[in-house]
Amino acid sequence: MTLNLCVLTPNRIVWDSEVKEIILSTNSGQIGVLPNHAPIATAVDIGILRIRFNDQ
Repeated sequence: MTLNLCVLTPNRIVWDSEVKEIILSTNSGQIGVLPNHAPIATAVDIGILRIRFNDQ
């Protein structure tokens, strides 16, 4: 099971691919997003976006 990750800038799409998991920094700490996750609205902090692909 995967989810689609699309990373955007004001000028273009930087990344658009199917991934297994996304780990990112928010104002309340790091969160992991998996397929079929519950809806969430949060501010994203500047930091490293970690991506796990199907084969990893």
